[in-house]
Amino acid sequence: MKKTTLTLAGSLIALSASVSASYADKLTFYCSAQEEWCQVMARGFEDATGIDVNMTRKSSGETFAQIRAEAVNPKGDVWWGGTGDPHLQAAEEGLTEEYLSPMRDQLHDWAISQAESAGNRTIGIYSGALGYGYNTDLLAANNLPEPSCWKDLLKPEYKQHVQMANPNSSGTAYTTLASIIQIFGEDEGFEFMKGLHANINQYTKSGSAPIKAAGRGESTIGIVFMHDAVAQAVAGFPIKVVAPCEGTGYEIGSMSIVKGARNMDEAKQFYDWALSVDAQNLALEVNAFQVPSNKGAKTSDKAPDMASIKLIDYDFVKYGSSDERKRLLQKWDEDVSVLPQ
Repeated sequence: MKKTTLTLAGSLIALSASVSASYADKLTFYCSAQEEWCQVMARGFEDATGIDVNMTRKSSGETFAQIRAEAVNPKGDVWWGGTGDPHLQAAEEGLTEEYLSPMRDQLHDWAISQAESAGNRTIGIYSGALGYGYNTDLLAANNLPEPSCWKDLLKPEYKQHVQMANPNSSGTAYTTLASIIQIFGEDEGFEFMKGLHANINQYTKSGSAPIKAAGRGESTIGIVFMHDAVAQAVAGFPIKVVAPCEGTGYEIGSMSIVKGARNMDEAKQFYDWALSVDAQNLALEVNAFQVPSNKGAKTSDKAPDMASIKLIDYDFVKYGSSDERKRLLQKWDEDVSVLPQ
């Protein structure tokens, strides 16, 4: 009996050590930026720390839904990238962890403001303006006028020529919906979305997919963040970038630590590292043209000039709330998505 008890105790100790070792020096990293940027961030952190990173790339809306679904048994440690609205909603729902990084004094005010509005459960890592891009070759081939405003996209000649993501899965598309409502008011904004729906050829899952389709010549116009359109132009595709004449919304791309993360120490290490100059400068290696949140990080000379764009006073608190997001998405589902095209 004594020998059996000792053997059992030894087995339990070995099992405990094995479980502890399985979580040691590892990080489960949910990423909602472009694939190349996600990869360079994961590998960069591994090189800087020796911590193994398991990275999964999904859109902002998909990642938010996954973190919510896993709330009872969290599997992710840190969520990096994607529009700030779902990060704010996750914070409001208690799905993310409060953390005050020692790197905060190196950040722009807008990044700190994002953190403070969420009870320090998220923080700004980059910023970018919303707009669209179009394929100049396809525009000419179809004898279409050059668009320069949001309302231009409602013209009947653009039928089947416009693509955007689905706001249920894409943070970019939710920012589009929230921006249009703030620019035109809710009633007129939803009339705009109905008119736009008549010209949409496809609602994609990913926010950047519409401009990639335009770059490949599969669609003419893609509604995206302007830096994603710039990336296609820099890659050599015939894409022209548009900052809409009425004004436009913008994102504060964000980062959050998952509540109850299994690898909390590693998550905080990543959080601090991701706010550093070295980590944010990695964006330049993969043609990510957002404005970084660290004041000392470099911004590409090809990035959209935020100072020259007519930006609205985007209400991140209101449109980053869970109830408002649910209400607007339900209204879009019921009033817009069901209409014939």
